[in-house]
Amino acid sequence: MGDVMVLNDIEATAARIGIDLSQLDLDSIRLPPGENFGIISDDEDIYQEENSELDSGFGNIIVVDNLPVVPKEKYEKLENVIRKIYSQIGLIKDDGFWMPLDPETQKTLGYCFIEYNTPQEAELAKEKTHGYKLDRSHIFAVSMFDDFDRFMKVPDQWAPPESNPYKPGENLQQWLTDEKARDQLVIRAGSDTEVLWNDARHLKPEPVYKRAFWTESFVQWSPLGTYLATIHRQGAAVWGGASTFNRLMRYAHPQVRLIDFSPGEKYLVTYSSHEPSNPRDANRVVINIFDVRTGKVMRDFKGTPDDFAIGGTGGVAGVSWPVFKWAGGKDDKYFARMGKNVISVYETETFSLVDKKSMKVENVMDFSWSPTDPILALFVPELGGGNQPARVSLVQIPNKEELRQKNLFSVSDCKMYWQSNGEYLAVKVDRYTKTKKSTYTGFELFRIKERDIPIEVLELENKNDKIIAFAWEPKGHRFAVIHCDNTSSNNNPRPDVSFYSMRSGHNTGRVSKLTTLKGKQANALFWSPSGRFIILAGLKGFNGQLEFYNVDELETMATAEHFMATDIEWDPTGRYVATAVTSVHEMENGFNIWSFNGKLLYRILKDHFFQFLWRPRPPSFLTPEKEEEIAKNLKKYSKKYEAEDQDVSMFLSEQDREKRRMLKEEWEKWVAEWKRLHEEDKLERQKLREGEASDEEEEYEAKDIEVEEILDVSEEVVSFED
Repeated sequence: MGDVMVLNDIEATAARIGIDLSQLDLDSIRLPPGENFGIISDDEDIYQEENSELDSGFGNIIVVDNLPVVPKEKYEKLENVIRKIYSQIGLIKDDGFWMPLDPETQKTLGYCFIEYNTPQEAELAKEKTHGYKLDRSHIFAVSMFDDFDRFMKVPDQWAPPESNPYKPGENLQQWLTDEKARDQLVIRAGSDTEVLWNDARHLKPEPVYKRAFWTESFVQWSPLGTYLATIHRQGAAVWGGASTFNRLMRYAHPQVRLIDFSPGEKYLVTYSSHEPSNPRDANRVVINIFDVRTGKVMRDFKGTPDDFAIGGTGGVAGVSWPVFKWAGGKDDKYFARMGKNVISVYETETFSLVDKKSMKVENVMDFSWSPTDPILALFVPELGGGNQPARVSLVQIPNKEELRQKNLFSVSDCKMYWQSNGEYLAVKVDRYTKTKKSTYTGFELFRIKERDIPIEVLELENKNDKIIAFAWEPKGHRFAVIHCDNTSSNNNPRPDVSFYSMRSGHNTGRVSKLTTLKGKQANALFWSPSGRFIILAGLKGFNGQLEFYNVDELETMATAEHFMATDIEWDPTGRYVATAVTSVHEMENGFNIWSFNGKLLYRILKDHFFQFLWRPRPPSFLTPEKEEEIAKNLKKYSKKYEAEDQDVSMFLSEQDREKRRMLKEEWEKWVAEWKRLHEEDKLERQKLREGEASDEEEEYEAKDIEVEEILDVSEEVVSFED
């Protein structure tokens, strides 16, 4: 089949032949060998170039070398020893063990072959037993059979590699030079993935690149917007370019399910989970860290889901994601993960532990990095039934020096929120009341950049209030809190929204409340990336209520609704905001684009809508002083853009006038045609009116005429009795 079947064609075909697609497990369908139904895989060249091991079918066989050389009489004893070692790792196939004998001496040759049920078990066996010391003279050297096969193909004579002429690479930041200063976005709907310009001036998106079956699960921008990552069964890939999207690099990781970039885009972390051959065994988790530019695996981590289940905010199959958290900044120098009673911090120069050992932190429950500095915030709950208080600690890396510590008492739960510049840390603390029957909430506010890191305590006026949402103003000193009374007498109340500042008019070192907005239909907060403006959103139970609020002026700019909205995302400049209804709901799928002050600019409907992502922008090269100067002289700079906006407005007005003119011409043409037909039928009408020639209705007299019509006749014989 030459053309790619789009989702609508598949659904139409299924309906025609009476198949319910919702009852099918599409992942279980296997195409006939050699058939792709016109869908060309991005990894087709992987199969052709690098998949010799799949063709050989020996990926589940290992070769164990440096075994003792023994006579035939001791063969069975040695086999039992080796089987005992390797059967602990996975299930060895029947007839899956072969240790060859020298036909002349009838002694073993010092190596054996072991065949497992799956390649994953074979890889694990290689990882666990390579370098295993059987005794002083015999240290195992384990390799995959496929690797051995490739080694045998290495030519005996060395030949210098071909030198390719230098070709300058594409400018991967070309999109930032758009003359109209537009932002890009990516959407997934049905089988299609599209990259678009947000052309808000023309009130519509402008296509950049579109591709069917570009990814098998989701797409993800890198943090600085340089790359677009796609997911495939063979691994992940990144795309980019000056004028289009070319594949820049592949990262081989079979059955990859999750990915995560480092903040500076230098590294890509990939995750997969593999089912064991023995149902009683746990799944095997594989995590790889790749160099983004070269595609080289810098470090891998393998284990069970339990090994990676601590920390993170989301994930699959019991594994929290991201498993590894990166230190802030563009250097990508440190990353860390949390284990049982330890925090393991790695540095990317050698991808080994800092100081070659993990930090021991008894009963540590959570940690997070400063967005800008190598500072860890750790939370440790109460121990010993409250005898040892809970605490929050700030630790400097790499010297692991504790910068600040705060003990907390009667703690039920704790969450940490960093401000985007790393200037402040808010710790939301839920504490038990004296009766232990309920909790109340307060905040511990750390001023990270000030001397000795002073801490301030903030408690809400009503201790019964439950915190629904908290959010810092990006690059600013303010924060917003949604809270409502948690007592049983208030059933499903509308919550309040309070705004606070870490500065006050008289003393910059004190937190102060700016205002409280009463009774809002809001359960989520979305600050503009440039600060100042915020959306108070009512999602889920509030059905997509939106309030656009100006925190500088403490006033509402607009209220609106995007019914059933599931996602809200500001563009990286803070000029526009998108609200979307994804395929979580069956109806009204698509997205709306709004201005920062709440004006609906345009609406796009898309069936089976899965994803909407703005393309991130790297930080500006302008200094804060230069940005402040531009803000002061904005009127001077804006004249050029106001003129362009006026030209676009006139162009759109001209388009509207042209559209109205064409509609008017079409209407007049239609009227003229009907008048012509009316004139042609004039004689026929005159004949039907018994010679009356006039078409004027006023010249006729309307009369009501009663017409009797016999509908049915029946005959009935009636007998009369005397």
